[in-house]
Amino acid sequence: MKKLFVLSLILLLSAALVPDKITGRSVEHSSENSRCFKCHGKIVYNYFNKVQDQHLTKRMNPYFVIDSVLFYNSNHKSLECFDCHSYDYKTFPHNSELQMELMPTCLDCHEGDEVTANYHFEKINEEFLKSVHYIRHPKEFTCFMCHNPHTYKINVRKNENIDETIIYDNNICLSCHANINKYHLISSNKNPNIIKKHDWLPDQITHFAHVRCIECHTQTTNKTLVAHQILAKDKAVKKCVECHSQNSMLMASLYKFRAKESRNQFGYFNASILNNAYVIGANRNYYLNVMSWVIFGFAVFLIVIHAVLRILIK
Repeated sequence: MKKLFVLSLILLLSAALVPDKITGRSVEHSSENSRCFKCHGKIVYNYFNKVQDQHLTKRMNPYFVIDSVLFYNSNHKSLECFDCHSYDYKTFPHNSELQMELMPTCLDCHEGDEVTANYHFEKINEEFLKSVHYIRHPKEFTCFMCHNPHTYKINVRKNENIDETIIYDNNICLSCHANINKYHLISSNKNPNIIKKHDWLPDQITHFAHVRCIECHTQTTNKTLVAHQILAKDKAVKKCVECHSQNSMLMASLYKFRAKESRNQFGYFNASILNNAYVIGANRNYYLNVMSWVIFGFAVFLIVIHAVLRILIK
């Protein structure tokens, strides 16, 4: 039992010190981060009030509560809080003017970074600047409106379950379009009802469960894995044949990464498509194709034999 405990401890420590693939830094729980999570990781926090000369317990603003478990499973798990936030936050109570400071953007860290070059952050930024979100709200809309820096993690590259990827990515869109409080951070307009706006779409439930919002609402591109140029609603895809065809646009979006990684020996993308979804016209199975040709050839053979026999008998 003692050996098992020691082995488990070694495995845990070694896992905690594995270099992060994105930043190259060791993933270990920072003592500085622990100080922050002592308050921001709970729904209540404690402090000593010098004016009242007593220890007090207060409720934390729910928007400032950070789940440490989600953070240490996110892309930024190897970062310290002060890599992005001012060191002045070490002082408590925090100076209210700190909230006025501009937060760093994704490119402040990732632009020209060789470690993250394969993610093409520069191209993503180019697409983002052309998106309807940025054009209409250039000052308010940032990367962090969609990607929470404390919890965001790469999904499409690592998750083999397409359905889970669809849910994860759609929840990013719904975090605003199904949340009036967040929506009103950038717009005073009424948040449109997603269900009513898609009344034209046949079998809504199936589409929402098996297709991401960005499949129809972005400009597909070969420059990045996930398109970031969100289109205006009048330019959204509404033709069924765009997806339900042999040259389905889903091959350039939802199944792009899987198609590159798992193209099978027969030249089709069935390994990715047939796994969790069915797209009419886009799915092809090599063995069924061979079987159909065999059946067709056998039918022709019977017809020829029948014709020859009739001629001979006559």
